[in-house]
Amino acid sequence: MNISSRQIDAFLALTAQRSFTRAAAQCHLSQPAFSALIRALEDGLGLRLFDRSTRHVDLTAEGENFLEAARRIRAEVDSALGAMRDAATLRRGRVAIALLPSLAAGWLPGVLARYRAEHPGIELDIADVLSESCIERVATGKADFALAAIRADTPELQAEPFCSDGFHLVCRADHPLARRRLPAAGAAQLRALAAWPFIHLARHSSVRQYLEAAFHPQAMHTLMEVEQLATVMGMVRAGLGISVVPTLTLFHFQQEGLVTRPLHLPGLTRQIYLVRRRDRGLSVAAQALYTQVMRQRPPQETLSKR
Repeated sequence: MNISSRQIDAFLALTAQRSFTRAAAQCHLSQPAFSALIRALEDGLGLRLFDRSTRHVDLTAEGENFLEAARRIRAEVDSALGAMRDAATLRRGRVAIALLPSLAAGWLPGVLARYRAEHPGIELDIADVLSESCIERVATGKADFALAAIRADTPELQAEPFCSDGFHLVCRADHPLARRRLPAAGAAQLRALAAWPFIHLARHSSVRQYLEAAFHPQAMHTLMEVEQLATVMGMVRAGLGISVVPTLTLFHFQQEGLVTRPLHLPGLTRQIYLVRRRDRGLSVAAQALYTQVMRQRPPQETLSKR
């Protein structure tokens, strides 16, 4: 049995008007077309919903019973259509993204401020996690897309280059490396850095992995490993050691008494990728944020010259 929304609307109009002529006019239909809708509804239900006479149209007992269900169906359809209209016009919706903590803390707030100003009704779910967790969230459907330092090209996932991130030396202003020129040659520069105690991020971080690859086979003098860039900053500011960090994290190190200097070592460039599922399109809200993210991605010339 198929019941259309037009039949429900006709039934509710006739219930309210108790006249085929007035109900047909309310529905912007000819009276024969309107009568056909009511007749098809009754035939589909196998019930007579109205008692008809030359002067009156009244609900039968079965019609009275159907009235509550018809009102509920109409309300649910209206609610569903309203939700779809809100989604299409970005008045309502939800977007979930996952990205590296360095991007989430430094670059993302400006992007989201603009997005929220344009689409205040969209709910945002932000996961600031390491690359492996970013990829896992997209793969399991917990995130619409992710920004990670892993090129996750698989049958299920696609990755597109988002931006390149340079690296900077961070040390105290009174440190010898802050006062003298670093050697231009890669190997000599590595030896100059490796001679000093390092404050490292943990081995599972993409930053640490890029550093170890760039320094190999030159050993680094690791003083300690920590999980958070804010902790790296505090340790360096206390004079416990130096560090090398991505350009996109430099906002953590804009502190009195600290110096940052760009490094140009072979292979020491971190590529960030935007990862999404191949088999699933983005919602209207997620597509709008994707467009905003791509429009406001960090400019490559800024990263290379800082």
